[in-house]
Amino acid sequence: MHEYDEAVLNCFLENQLQLLPEKVADNIDEAEAFLEECMAVVVDSIDEVWEYFDEEGVDLEGQEKEEIAEAPEVFEIGDGRFLIVES
Repeated sequence: MHEYDEAVLNCFLENQLQLLPEKVADNIDEAEAFLEECMAVVVDSIDEVWEYFDEEGVDLEGQEKEEIAEAPEVFEIGDGRFLIVES
């Protein structure tokens, strides 16, 4: 089971439409349930976002780390961490 802190949950609640066509969560509990179901991952840096996608087999050739942070499934939490949600 994953544990998501308040900053992560609020980030997802506020920005979920960057990934999804409609809201899937209206409150913290729904956000946590959705992230757990998707097995969303919180990483500590842009380097770890890069490593995550590399390990998942995503072709990163020709991309910069800053570009990968702009992917719809990557949410910048605001404290240096990133949430990765694969819906």
